[in-house]
Amino acid sequence: MARIKIRLPVGRPRTRPAAVAADKAYSSRGNRIYLRRRRIKAVIPEKSDQAANRKKRGSRGGRPVSHDLDLYKQRNTAERCINRIKEWRGLAFRFDKTPKSYLAGLHLRGAILWVRSLQPI
Repeated sequence: MARIKIRLPVGRPRTRPAAVAADKAYSSRGNRIYLRRRRIKAVIPEKSDQAANRKKRGSRGGRPVSHDLDLYKQRNTAERCINRIKEWRGLAFRFDKTPKSYLAGLHLRGAILWVRSLQPI
């Protein structure tokens, strides 16, 4: 989480985004405390076992975790982009030996996707 950086059209990368959208795998007390301490909104749904444990504790279990459903739905765009990148088998299975060659493959795939998006359908 500490390595999150957001690039905007101009200026240096931001290290404190307004919100972080993640799936249930990132729903942990440590991640939520880290984001709250940095004043970043956590858009992470609660795991069912965590909710059951909280309910079992009753009033000592704390408040239910809430997240913004509209922001969470936008996470789908990033997931689809990752799936398009992983259509290249070499990037999906990490066949490259060095980090430089893997990064070069990511840049090449990103450029191809960008050029294809410019062409009319």
